[in-house]
Amino acid sequence: MKAGILIKTWIGSIFLMAAVGIGVAQPGKEKQATTHWLTDAESNSTRFTRLQRYLRGFDQPMWEVGERFESIYEALRRDNFALASYHWSKIRTTIQNGYLKRPARKANADAILLGSTWETVDRDFQSKDPARAWTGFARARAACLACHVAESVPFMNNQPVFELYAPSRKETQ
Repeated sequence: MKAGILIKTWIGSIFLMAAVGIGVAQPGKEKQATTHWLTDAESNSTRFTRLQRYLRGFDQPMWEVGERFESIYEALRRDNFALASYHWSKIRTTIQNGYLKRPARKANADAILLGSTWETVDRDFQSKDPARAWTGFARARAACLACHVAESVPFMNNQPVFELYAPSRKETQ
């Protein structure tokens, strides 16, 4: 009795799998959604188009820069100069990756921020001297503001991240 039920169940399963297989294989039917949005693309051209759309432009790198800039501010408030240096290093990488996607941004980014300014600010943070580190923070902020103006996006300067300044002595005591 049990054997008969097992055989019927097994045969029923085979028919079900075959029916599902035939349904998927029928021409004109849409493909099922996949979680492999890139590797299941029909061609390399489609893959590259999807990657380019996914990676976007310069806005995402700038968003990360803003987050890291705020992290530098918090690190300096805690006298965590190593963390400030770490985020400053990542800002450089992020901007360089950004202009890989948008090469037109490279000239101003290099001239205003990533050249001598970046190195000076880096030395300021590594000095572990609070006054010098905050001077570096102000220098970095000014370079960001200048770069936005040079890139014809001055409206970027009107946001809370650029209202961060070195705390007064009263706040740190």
